[in-house]
Amino acid sequence: MKIRISGMENGKGFSRLTEVEKDTHGTGREMALVCVYPDKQYQTIEGFGAAFTDAAGYVYSQMDPETRREVIEACFGPDSLGYTWGRTSIDSSDFGTEMYAADDDPKDEELRHMDFERNDRYVFPLLRDAAQRAGEPIRLMLTPWSPPAYMKSNGERKHGGKLLEVYADRWAEYMVRTVEHFLEECMDVRLLSVQNEPNATQRWDSCTMTGSEERQFVRCHLGPALERHDLKDRVCLLVWDHNKERALDRAMEIMTDDEMKDMVGGIAFHWYTGDHFDVLSMIREEFPGKRLVFSEGCVEHSLYGNDKELLGAVKYAHEYIGDLNHGADTLIEWNLLLDEKGGPNHVANYCDAPLMYDTKKKQLIRRLSYEYIGHFSRYIQPGSRRVGTSTFSRDLEVTAARNPDGTLAVVVLNAGEKAQDFYLKVRDDFYPMHLEGSSILTAVL
Repeated sequence: MKIRISGMENGKGFSRLTEVEKDTHGTGREMALVCVYPDKQYQTIEGFGAAFTDAAGYVYSQMDPETRREVIEACFGPDSLGYTWGRTSIDSSDFGTEMYAADDDPKDEELRHMDFERNDRYVFPLLRDAAQRAGEPIRLMLTPWSPPAYMKSNGERKHGGKLLEVYADRWAEYMVRTVEHFLEECMDVRLLSVQNEPNATQRWDSCTMTGSEERQFVRCHLGPALERHDLKDRVCLLVWDHNKERALDRAMEIMTDDEMKDMVGGIAFHWYTGDHFDVLSMIREEFPGKRLVFSEGCVEHSLYGNDKELLGAVKYAHEYIGDLNHGADTLIEWNLLLDEKGGPNHVANYCDAPLMYDTKKKQLIRRLSYEYIGHFSRYIQPGSRRVGTSTFSRDLEVTAARNPDGTLAVVVLNAGEKAQDFYLKVRDDFYPMHLEGSSILTAVL
């Protein structure tokens, strides 16, 4: 069996294939086993992706054609990350060169003057090139960071504020028309979340919503707007779209009755307040059949600096394993591509990305996180079923999935600092493994 191992050696990242022979005896090896149970099956995994932000599209636009092809091949080619999902914003987020809205005229009650040129300028060319190389449209999640300033209690896109009730119908119509614009441009919109990080007042585009306010907006405005435009069965509506620790509380506050359970298709979540993986399992138990979507995560320079490459890579792998093992079906990390500063960002809220472009050297840089994410997105195929796993060590984290083609993909992360020797057990077969600290491997059987 061939396995792919990635990690650090002598301060440098590496990724290589290694041949492993199985051993069917297993005598005396019970103390060092990582086990896979192929017949114990859980959720269907829809796929992996990254955000097509205005920032990513802008950086892409600054590249020469050869480097653009390199980006597309790295993410969507046959030997790439194999991304099939993306997320982008309705109007601006912080990751872009400026704030903008498709229609910021309070007098335009019928939204007749919505102009998507600014949204189309950078995001759509990147999306179209990705779709052409992938051979099919990228499945998209759309999310608003803020309504237009005039619709809010504080009169600006930034610094939180609330949606004024008098504009709730107009804002719902605005969101749905944006979805329709993407669909008219042959973009495959599958998911729509109500509000990005509704519990956060930020110095960039933001808007706060309590659970009761989000429920009211969905029930009386956004749900009916989707129904009115025949999109209820086409687009899955997600609530919360914020950190995991309050996701169950928000889900239970919103999905209070059969009507709301019918309107809401799932819960989106971020990673910025720690693991809280058990929350996902509780949501899955409380609301079976609802989607669990990891919709955003990045290594923030304000917290980690920009030199913690290995730390960021391990953080991604730890998150993906935890999310999958607790019921997530789709994982979409933050910016697909950024410049060497970790932007552009209109408030200098820089972060890391798996692909970064040095605008001075005209060079594309693959961060170590690119390789670690690839252990999941390359080998766990859309439509796969997660299967049962167990491990003898808290430092060895494992997830596995049965792919539609019949193969079994097993990902093991050594999150500790010390090397680990272990046996990968699949039914009655034992595979001897060695994994350095902070390294990751994928076995495909």
